[in-house]
Amino acid sequence: MAIQWYPGHMHKARKEIEEVMPQVDLVIEVLDARIPFSSENPMVQKLRGGKPCIKLLNKSDLADPETTQKWIEYLEQEQGVKAMAITTLQASQVKKIPDLCRKFVPSRDKVEKDIRTMIMGIPNVGKSTIINTLAGRTIAKTGNEPAVTKTQQRINLRNGIVLSDTPGILWPKVDNEKSSYRLAVTGAIKDTAIEYEDVAMFAAEYFLEAYPEAIKARYKLKELPDTDIELLEAIGRKRGALRPGGRIDLHKVSELLLHEYRSGKIGQLTLETPAMAIEEKAKVAEILAEKEAKEELKREQERLKRSGKRLS
Repeated sequence: MAIQWYPGHMHKARKEIEEVMPQVDLVIEVLDARIPFSSENPMVQKLRGGKPCIKLLNKSDLADPETTQKWIEYLEQEQGVKAMAITTLQASQVKKIPDLCRKFVPSRDKVEKDIRTMIMGIPNVGKSTIINTLAGRTIAKTGNEPAVTKTQQRINLRNGIVLSDTPGILWPKVDNEKSSYRLAVTGAIKDTAIEYEDVAMFAAEYFLEAYPEAIKARYKLKELPDTDIELLEAIGRKRGALRPGGRIDLHKVSELLLHEYRSGKIGQLTLETPAMAIEEKAKVAEILAEKEAKEELKREQERLKRSGKRLS
């Protein structure tokens, strides 16, 4: 699934982050607890270098709690990383973040200087709501549409912590196709940029395998079909998503499945596990290595061709 998602303001955001990063003590990266791997921007690791990082698994109320705990353990294997599951529906959880920052950068407290943090995350992951909760007032714009924040802003929380907010930055290309589908399923990508039926079939296939009982219960199905398209048709029949003549309205049922998943009506379902991430990372690395080898061979052939022309 090809997605164009690197507009000008995101390119500008990256440049601004690179300029500010040297003055930052700590990076806070907000992830979607349903897709911690797919919502983790590979650019963040490059941009923060060796600076400590708190990874917030937001929307944990929509994710499988058991899998979320596995993700926390997995993420904390990386040097200098602390992971924490939160939901912006519970302000008390969000308000624990400053204490975690102080524990993570104790040296700043000793010199009585503000801890300078930068909060980052992909669009529509809840970053602005976290900022407003921490500040106790509306500072950052919020919305269900991705890419609401357009410019970087500096916010003094007046509790010894200063936040640099950044626009939700995406990376130019997703090398793992499954990650692009998961981003679409959760709503990180604008719905105008995706094919509903294509994305819903990806979700249906995964739900059949990982959460069959939740699907059965939500859509009151006595038995589950074997394939993604059959599941969408079964849901369409149950919910009356029909066209004239009794044919299933695939677009309507796809829209229904995705919206009910995003709102948590189907249950707390996580779209990926650490084991899946490890396997997919290895596969992507293999594909990229093969691609690079082919490109290098092509470059070498072109060099030899040019060299031959010069000799003649």
